[in-house]
Formats: sequence, structure tokens, C-alpha cells
Amino acid sequence: MTILAWTVIAATVLISAFVQGSTGMGFAMILAPVITFIEPRLIPVMLLVLMIPLNFYVAAREREHIDWTGVKWISVGRFAGTFAGLWILVIINLHQLSLLIGWSTLIAAVIALLAPKFTPNRTLLASVGLITGVTETSTGIGGPPYALAYQHSPGPELRSTVAVCFLVGEVISLIVLAFSGQVSADTMVTTAWMLPFLAVGSFLSRYVHHRLDGPVLRCIVLGFAIVSGAIVIVQA
Repeated sequence: MTILAWTVIAATVLISAFVQGSTGMGFAMILAPVITFIEPRLIPVMLLVLMIPLNFYVAAREREHIDWTGVKWISVGRFAGTFAGLWILVIINLHQLSLLIGWSTLIAAVIALLAPKFTPNRTLLASVGLITGVTETSTGIGGPPYALAYQHSPGPELRSTVAVCFLVGEVISLIVLAFSGQVSADTMVTTAWMLPFLAVGSFLSRYVHHRLDGPVLRCIVLGFAIVSGAIVIVQA
């Protein structure tokens, strides 16, 4: 990887961590297309590893607002979807993976953007977990389904609940990927170099997260995801 490519990924990690820490979503939607364009072999392990400390911080920061019922039902579906995601990752090549990341980002973001206001029930939450298990294990992207389920919830509830759901799912996916031989030492070393940038972005988000509790920023994040997904599709 060139110095320029490393710098671009590092800067994107910082920005993505700031957005996720501020809004509760956006990290993988912003970072995955950039990594896919520069170094697709790092997908999905780098995303999953980086999101563990990020989401632990977000969940701890607003822990009193966590919707534990939602976490339970999403986690049930998430576990089942992990194995389907692993199967997809094994049978497709990097070119197909790029297309999958692009289309999954684009479609999920459009759905989340256009969906009418509703209150999620157990069936929907379990379905969200199932879909996320497939997409996050295979591509590292899991935010759009969570955003769809909690997009009309108060900001603190969305951020904290989605962070806990991410944590559970990321641990499950990494364990399954490790046992299947998908986690390499080279990827882990590159990921470790990104941790300081993740920490800076997460820290900066503490100064603005309490001010972001409306539809405007959600539309900005999802709009960026739509553009990013489209760029990856064109490039692939």
C-alpha cells in the first residue's frame, strides 16, 4: 500500500469515527467504499475490528438510553445471518465483493432514506438482525438496516442501541471469520495503525453528538452512502 493510499484510509477512518460517534451510524457506509476502491483485501476484517472499540465507546457514553429489547431480538437474527454472510464471502471474488458492497450500500441507504415513520416490532427487529448478519459478515456494512429500524427514535436511543447491536454482531462475525481462516496477520497490522485515527474521531464526536437529534444529519449520512455506493459500483 502506498503512503497516499494509507493516508486516505487513515483520514477516512477519522472522519467515519466522528460521524458514527455523532449520529450512531455511517462508519462502514463511509469507510467501506474507500477501502474497497484502494485495498479490497482488507474488507471486512478491518471494518469489524475498528468498530469494536468505537461502538463500545458510544454505547458506554449513552448507556442509560439503550433499548435492550431491541438488542435481544436483533442479536437473535444477527447470529443466524452470520453464517450466510460467511458463505457469500467464501464463494465470491474481490470483483464480485466490490459490486456486493456497492449495491448493498446503495439499496440499504435508499430504503432507509425513503421509509415512512414506524415503530419496530419483534419480527422486524429479528429480520433486521438477519439481514445485518449477512451484509456485515460479508462486506463489513451493517448500519443501514439498523438505521432503518431506529431512524425515527430519539438520537441517544439510536446511537446507544445501534452501538450495542454492532458490538454483539462484530464479535460474532470476527469469531466465525477467524475460525474460517479469513483473518490474516497483515490485515490486523494495518488495522492496528488505524486505531489512533479512530480514537481521535471518536473523541471529537463527544463535542457534537448531543446537538444532533434530527432528520437533517441522517439524510446527509445516507446521502453520502448513496454516492459512495454508486462510485464503487461504477469502479467495479
